[in-house]
Amino acid sequence: MTKNDVAMNNEIFIENEDKANQYAAKCLIFVAAIVGMVWILNAIDFFIIPKILMNIAMPISIALLLLPTLLNKVIGGHKWYLKYLIMSCTILGITILSMMMTLHTVLAWLCPLLISCHYYSRKFTGWTLAGSVIFMTIAIFGGLYVGLWDSDMMLSMDVGQERIITASILIRTLKFYYLPRVFTLVALSPICFTLANRTRNLLKKQEQDNEEKQRVSAELNVATQIQVSMLPSIFPAYADRAEFDIYATMQPAKEVGGDFYDFFSIDDDHLAVVIADVSGKGVPAALFMVIAKTLIKNHMQAGMTPAEVFVLVNNQLCENNEVGMFVTAWMGVLEISSHHFISVNAGHNPPLLKKANGSFEYLNLNSGFVLGGMENTKYQQAAMQLTNGDELVLYTDGVTEATNVNNDLYGEQRLRSVLNDSIGLTPDALLSMIKKDIDNFVNGAPQFDDITMVALKISEG
Repeated sequence: MTKNDVAMNNEIFIENEDKANQYAAKCLIFVAAIVGMVWILNAIDFFIIPKILMNIAMPISIALLLLPTLLNKVIGGHKWYLKYLIMSCTILGITILSMMMTLHTVLAWLCPLLISCHYYSRKFTGWTLAGSVIFMTIAIFGGLYVGLWDSDMMLSMDVGQERIITASILIRTLKFYYLPRVFTLVALSPICFTLANRTRNLLKKQEQDNEEKQRVSAELNVATQIQVSMLPSIFPAYADRAEFDIYATMQPAKEVGGDFYDFFSIDDDHLAVVIADVSGKGVPAALFMVIAKTLIKNHMQAGMTPAEVFVLVNNQLCENNEVGMFVTAWMGVLEISSHHFISVNAGHNPPLLKKANGSFEYLNLNSGFVLGGMENTKYQQAAMQLTNGDELVLYTDGVTEATNVNNDLYGEQRLRSVLNDSIGLTPDALLSMIKKDIDNFVNGAPQFDDITMVALKISEG
């Protein structure tokens, strides 16, 4: 066990010990109330214990049982000895009660043992058992001289009401009263030992699980920061370019994936747009995303065609890819002056295109294999001519695979329908409309994939 584990366990059980002290004090208030009722019943002759003895013993027993409440308030916080003081008060209070009512307080001796279980310590439960046996001995044999008369133990009395204790009475008490009660207490103790030990182990396991959850949460936060920091986030992105308008949004999921988008100028007349989705979750996916995004941008800015870039990036991602991660990606390059557009697809969701006077339709062009999936894969480019007013919407599968509480998918048809109902909006307003519709659809259901979208609109220069 490491030092961190020891510190963690100490902190857990210190906190539990404080709660157990408070719980024990509350339980003993209830026991003290019962002792008070016994005292009152004896005062009205329900029991036949000498009132003088009861008037001395019962206040002491009640005071001992209430003392833990005062100790908790006065000492407060965590003091290692507090639980021993509380248990000592418990045992002494039960001892005095048992001396007065030897015949009726057998079950009362279970009280200290049961309270000790809440400390989740076999050692403390063992200490409590030993103390209970010792003071039970004192109570039983002391009860021969004081307290409620037990005709089964006491065989004779003198005329002056003086109790006669003989050797045979002591032996009888030992055989038929003391040993059976001790054996009963000891026989029940394994249950308390097992309960204390099992609960202690469960508490350790729970804390370890919490530590693991915190570690995973921290890892996901790092992954989210990596993911978000790599994406263009300043809009409008090209305020000085009237030929086009572009906007993008990405909402990380509860379990961080590897979605990313990018857009950048290759030169003054060419704009590259990329959207991709890395397999896997967490930090590994985020790091793989950083590599893929960097490779695509670097090779594209080196003057290669989109297809050539994907071929090269695919081969580089396949190298030393022992975990088998891959990327679905789509990239397009817009020649700003002519609105000529070329694109390449590596297993990604088809984008939606709206011509100036038409509606949004899916671009079902040839799609190649995913990046990082197989070496020497070839990719084909597709070319098209865009005109003023044309709009292109890119997205990842987190959009179409968003699910509601009934596990229904958002779907491609709903996405297209929402887009066609939102014609005329700017790219940022368009994506906001889609996001709002997704939120309405899922209705609070947790999403486990990133929701990423990019919108590009061609305008007159």
